Amino acid sequence: MQRIVIAAALWLLPVSLCAQWLAFRTPGIPRTADGKPNLTAPAPRTPDGKPDFSGLWQPEVNPFRFDVIQDLKDESIFRPAAEALFMKRVADFRHDDPVTNCLPAGPSEMLNATYRIMQSPTVVALLFESGTGRYRQIHMDGRKLPEDPNPTWLGYSVGHWEGDTLVVESAGFNARTWLDRAGHPHSENLHVTERFGRVDFGHMQFQITFDDPETLTKPLSLSLAVNYRADTDMLENVCNESTWDKAHMVGTANTSVELSSAVLAKYAGRYGFLEGSRTGMTQNVTLANGQLFLNALPLIPISETQFESTGAAAEFLLDANGTVRRLVLSQTEGDAIYDPKR
Repeated sequence: MQRIVIAAALWLLPVSLCAQWLAFRTPGIPRTADGKPNLTAPAPRTPDGKPDFSGLWQPEVNPFRFDVIQDLKDESIFRPAAEALFMKRVADFRHDDPVTNCLPAGPSEMLNATYRIMQSPTVVALLFESGTGRYRQIHMDGRKLPEDPNPTWLGYSVGHWEGDTLVVESAGFNARTWLDRAGHPHSENLHVTERFGRVDFGHMQFQITFDDPETLTKPLSLSLAVNYRADTDMLENVCNESTWDKAHMVGTANTSVELSSAVLAKYAGRYGFLEGSRTGMTQNVTLANGQLFLNALPLIPISETQFESTGAAAEFLLDANGTVRRLVLSQTEGDAIYDPKR
């Protein structure tokens, strides 16, 4: 029953509706002889010689879109109070996740959402697919960040050029958003630095740095690739909170099952992707201080072989000798099967 409740909560994410121009050819872009977009053509430039980032962009699938921490040893970057809040959100199975509750994701939206960049000399605008009417303004007119801003969901942004790199500084976020979907927190003192570098026509390198002395012991930087989306368009994306009842999102972990360290230890190891719905990334299962972790996410036992987490339900399949032969991760998009690496 608990797994059903969690899956139902994940299905409450915004739903994309049909659009009219998904097959419309993007005009004015470089193409190869066979008419396909030439994604390796030189990056376009504005009349003043700066890289032109205008267009529709989508981040490559990356592990940070759910959890900004991928190695358990890096979890120590969070201060004790912030780590305690994160663990509470894990135990509650993200019951108060802003996105599940039809609220903006905050600065982490750049790690996952499709967005359109509209560029002018004085302002760069970002229109997000994940939320109708959601946008950012990056002011390029020399203004400074406000000293005492009224906190907002997406903050205030100013930008400048460092050579061909667009550098964006943002502050003034409210503390209701999370750094990721897993539940890592930030405070209203969060300062975000983003660096956009267009490699060629179809590829961009994006780096984001979170600096928040109230929750982090040092800045946290993430880098990922972003690809141009040609010959398509954004889908309208609406989160209609009136269609579901939050009272049925139980979101409380059953912590009554206790397993010995000997039982947990046999699950520790590296697991290679075999088949299923997820991309072929390796999963690391670690035992630390009597707690089992999937990469950096705590796994909460609900039986000797089944565990719940904020991102997926995990089940270890054993052979007749009690040796792990498969790891199965279940999410709303389907199951993924992993093979233990001996």
